[in-house]
Amino acid sequence: MSRYRGPRLRIVRRIGKLPSLTNKTSKKRKSPGQPATSFKRKKKISKYNIRLKEKQKLRFNYGITERQLLNYVKKSRKKKGSSGRFLLTFLEMRLDNIVHRIGFAPTIMAAKQLINHGHICVDDKVINIPSFICQPKSIIKPKKSTVSENVIQKNIESKELLLIPPHLSLNKKNLEAKIIGLINRKAISLIVNELLVIEFYSRKV
Repeated sequence: MSRYRGPRLRIVRRIGKLPSLTNKTSKKRKSPGQPATSFKRKKKISKYNIRLKEKQKLRFNYGITERQLLNYVKKSRKKKGSSGRFLLTFLEMRLDNIVHRIGFAPTIMAAKQLINHGHICVDDKVINIPSFICQPKSIIKPKKSTVSENVIQKNIESKELLLIPPHLSLNKKNLEAKIIGLINRKAISLIVNELLVIEFYSRKV
């Protein structure tokens, strides 16, 4: 399954706030396709649909494909410890997510574009793979070019930036960020139950 490229607010109305996909909020209360009625009909939600919704939150928030998410789940289940915690760590340590979280890009999609166009360096090496997994102590900065530096400087000065999590540090003057360590669960901005995602894929791994 490919990445979603449709209206972002449509997805937000359907599954909830997705801070990395968009910082905009929908004024509409109804979910897409919901009929206009004068009364509310309560419908029991199945366990499958609850798990599906949590899975979709990860897919859309981090801008990944179904296959990528499944692979991360497989890797997480092979680790000793909490599979859910490892799953979130894999997603949070992706280069596109780091670029977004430090403010180099306003959204995860914008971060992917910056990386694909060769604007981002990791430890002084240009990396053009959004799914590249960063490591603690790595240095993230723009490529040494006026174009790259100007684009990132403009994004950093935006008033719509998310708070930078404690495991990351940013030197705005030098346009340089450092990964101090692995992310703490409490610092993840997305509201999601990662264990339900692991359960969703339980029969596929």
